[in-house]
Amino acid sequence: MSFIRTGLREIGLKIRRQKTRMALRHEKRVLQRSEINLGREGVSQAVNFPEVRNEIVALKKLEQEQKEVALRISQIEEGIRKIELQRDQNTKEQNEALAKLDEEKKPVLQRRNEAKAAADICDRELASVERRLQDNDAADRDLLKKLAELQAQVPPPDDLEAQMAGISGRRVRLPEERAEVTRARMGSAEACRMAREKLNEQDAALAAMDKNIARIREEFEARDRVLNEQSRTQQEALKDARGHHQVVEEKKNPAYLNIGRHLASQGIAPPNAPQLLAEVQKHRAAVERHSQHTAELAVLSSQIDKQEIRKFYFAIISVLILLAIIVPLVFQSPQKREWLPQETEAILSVNLEQLEKEDLPKRWRKDQAAEWQNIWTGLIGGAQRTPVLNLPRDGVRVTRAMAAIDAGTPREFVLVEAHTDVSRVINSIEKDKSFERRTISGLPMWMRPDFALARVGPRTLAIGAEREVATLARVRLGIDPDLKITGPLFDRFQSLKEGNALRLVSRDPPNLSRIFQPVFNSELLSATELLGLSLTLQSPVKARLILQTKSTQAAGELAARIRNEPQRWLRLQDSDLLLYAQTPEVEVQGANVQMRFDVPENSARVLLQRIAKTNSTPIVAGN
Repeated sequence: MSFIRTGLREIGLKIRRQKTRMALRHEKRVLQRSEINLGREGVSQAVNFPEVRNEIVALKKLEQEQKEVALRISQIEEGIRKIELQRDQNTKEQNEALAKLDEEKKPVLQRRNEAKAAADICDRELASVERRLQDNDAADRDLLKKLAELQAQVPPPDDLEAQMAGISGRRVRLPEERAEVTRARMGSAEACRMAREKLNEQDAALAAMDKNIARIREEFEARDRVLNEQSRTQQEALKDARGHHQVVEEKKNPAYLNIGRHLASQGIAPPNAPQLLAEVQKHRAAVERHSQHTAELAVLSSQIDKQEIRKFYFAIISVLILLAIIVPLVFQSPQKREWLPQETEAILSVNLEQLEKEDLPKRWRKDQAAEWQNIWTGLIGGAQRTPVLNLPRDGVRVTRAMAAIDAGTPREFVLVEAHTDVSRVINSIEKDKSFERRTISGLPMWMRPDFALARVGPRTLAIGAEREVATLARVRLGIDPDLKITGPLFDRFQSLKEGNALRLVSRDPPNLSRIFQPVFNSELLSATELLGLSLTLQSPVKARLILQTKSTQAAGELAARIRNEPQRWLRLQDSDLLLYAQTPEVEVQGANVQMRFDVPENSARVLLQRIAKTNSTPIVAGN
């Protein structure tokens, strides 16, 4: 195993070399900046050395170029300031011109509004006159109609002459009234024409004012757009000039670097910044130190046996390959499994936490404690015999699996899941002399004449008779076949939310009454191959019912029947109680029919009593 130590040593050396290389790169960058700063401050001292004459000449050329660029930058900035002043002046002139035009527009707008009001008054008066003319014509027609009716009466009335004389007198006055109204209409029409002409004149004047305002605004906006374009062009030129200035400044760095290196080699420091020479010397020493350390580490690595290094790398690669194979298998395996026998016919899962917290159990426990205790005992079945654990406080879930009837006696498998590790239960049983220990392929099981227990998970216990617990242990160890994780029964069970207080699933719905008291309509059960039910015992109680039929067509037909006659299909067996408070939501997914509905409280109570197989209270007809 020496190759492992050798490999680990080589990895340690590689890490140290990498850290040293990173420190060396950093020190080189810092040293270069220090030498540039030294050269920048020591240019006046460097003129005495002919070795750096070329660098000084290059610096003078670059400084002259920078001066030209700086002059250009100042000219551009001055141009931008002038443009900004012109823009401010243009905005000020625009505001003044528009304010003046708005003042001139106000009296025109007022006169136009007055003309509009006068025209509206004339229109209303003319309309009134027109209505009077129409009323006159209508009155004439009514009088003619009355005359005709009087003449047509047989026998004529006694006062026929008097009535006809009265009607004729009123008709004689109508032409005079019409002539008077007609004269008034002509006057009103003339007044309306004059008011309309005056309104048109004012509208034309107002339109001319608006057009003039729009023209002035457009002129100022066009001038502002030109100034904006000029400003944008100058800004781009300024950005380019500053970039050029920065590029020239960076071109000076190589010359400063050579000057700084020469001054540092000669030990000459600028009088105004003597600390720069000390900084360069410090970083040079650090670079030398890191370079020497890197070389020493390289010598140590070269002395290692290469054959042992190859063995180490081969072992590491082999481990990685095995992990690449094992890890996906671990993550693809089911995270949680009920480990129930393959012959399971029905599963009842009771969420103990929800059963303690939800509304209906709370009220039931408060109002009828004895009756609720019977319901609780019937729901959890044999799990109530679990030693040490206080199920309402320590339990999470009780899962009861009912297997096919064997020799006339149904078999029930019970799993109890706790909040924490169940080691204290096992420790207590090991100390109890009444229990006998037995091992099934390494898995311990404790039993006494009427009770058996085995630990089949960190927080899961198998409870019940000796034969059933032994079967659960063999299933957990893989000796006996389990309920397949992909089977339709387990799929339906998993599709119901674990957070619900109660989950019930059966793969033989017509025979569900062999396990529990009759719950669902026998006609409904005979039409299905698989049934799943979940209950949330809040207010109101909510239920989700999933039915699997033989085919997609059968699912559609069943869903249609339930929609048309829900009171027939969703009724408690041998009862007048309905399972739903409102018409249920029915969905069809392939061969599955899914229903969601609220359950009336009295129906929910009877439903729980039948699942718990307790003596039900008398059932009241109607819902």
